[in-house]
Amino acid sequence: MSNNQNNSRRSFLRNFAATTAAVAAGSSLFASETTNAPFAILKRNAYSANDNINIALIGAGGMGVQDTITALQVPGVKLVAVCDLYDGRLADAKKRWGNDIFTTRSYKELLNRKDIDAVIIATPDHWHQQISIDAMRAGKHVYCEKPMVHSIGEGPAVIKAQKETGKIFQVGSQGVSSLGNEKAKELLKDGAIGELNYAEGFWARHSPVGAWQYPIPADASPSTVDWEAFISNTKKRPFDATRFFRWRNYLDYGTGMSGDLFVHLFSSLHFITSSYGPNKVYSSGGLRYWKDGREVPDVLLGTFDYGQSAAHPAFNLSLRCNFVDGTSGTTFLRLVGSEGSMDITWDDVTLKRNKEIASDDPFYIEQMKKAGNPVTGRKRILPPQEFTFKAEQGYLGGPYDHFANFFTAIRNNGSVVEDAVFGYRAAAPALLCNDSYNQDRAILWNPERMELVVKK
Repeated sequence: MSNNQNNSRRSFLRNFAATTAAVAAGSSLFASETTNAPFAILKRNAYSANDNINIALIGAGGMGVQDTITALQVPGVKLVAVCDLYDGRLADAKKRWGNDIFTTRSYKELLNRKDIDAVIIATPDHWHQQISIDAMRAGKHVYCEKPMVHSIGEGPAVIKAQKETGKIFQVGSQGVSSLGNEKAKELLKDGAIGELNYAEGFWARHSPVGAWQYPIPADASPSTVDWEAFISNTKKRPFDATRFFRWRNYLDYGTGMSGDLFVHLFSSLHFITSSYGPNKVYSSGGLRYWKDGREVPDVLLGTFDYGQSAAHPAFNLSLRCNFVDGTSGTTFLRLVGSEGSMDITWDDVTLKRNKEIASDDPFYIEQMKKAGNPVTGRKRILPPQEFTFKAEQGYLGGPYDHFANFFTAIRNNGSVVEDAVFGYRAAAPALLCNDSYNQDRAILWNPERMELVVKK
């Protein structure tokens, strides 16, 4: 173990007794220990109409609507426009947010408006890159849903646009800004689990909507859907309502289980460990249940090698996603170290540590004598110590914090953690999972330089 790791471990152990007492007393550790948190959360100030950040939504499906609902909870934010290729969603937007909302099928028409400061991009994945670049070059700040890009070659252009325009660009893996991730990062740095050697994540679902069997409106047709715009940057096909509304199932538009769900786990892991990503990717899986014409698996396994870096030791990662899981609803990220482990969600962290009692401890020896038991050098099997750190009641959650951080950066001309570089480093291994699955081989990746490694 390095000197820095020893120092971190000693620092953690010094503070752990006080922490344990607080947890036992039922205190919230999240609230009291975030003075030096990496995020400055936007305060609930009142803003005049002139101070509002005016936003527009591009892609008003389920995720886009939920993103907008969350964004509008942040003080000083106003929705002024919505873009979607399906007329029904534009009508719903006016019902939800008012008739004065400007609506259009053309995102470029929206970007030409001078009264829009920032856009939420919640389109299918195959439009993320182009709309992000066009928006930043039109002077708009961008909140883009994950994954940042649709294919491995699209990332550098988004990074270039962010650097050249200076606009705030944030990817929407909302857990990155959560108190759970923030606490896990602190605990790992302080040596709470010793030296990291393994991590794993799991996402389980068992429902039609969870498996992307999204409802198809009865009025879906070439007259209510701008199908030609939808497919204009990919393979030309006749109108297909299933492909339009259930786009995640098709490789021309979506990125499968890894692009939808693994990328969340990569984003949280990379934030907590300060990692740039894995250098080796391999995945396998299959279509086990949802045999509805989809082109992607419904069970996917991924294994990843993370090499030693200045930020962390070498470790391995295992990710699983199952849309046919009878237990359903299970999602977690676990970090395992030489002295313990952490189970991490956006709202809490459960820390388990190996429990050690030295046989030469005077208190231990005295207690054993009182019990009439001989003191021997033989070790005993002991249960691990377990402590759960929970967010305070009333916590608004990671998605709120993520938008609050985005709008704070816009107001203060600041920066965000999940910028284009971070977003690409999280998206790349997820996209490479698909490539590995389809090519049935391991793929090498240079996470620092963000490029494929080709064996000579």
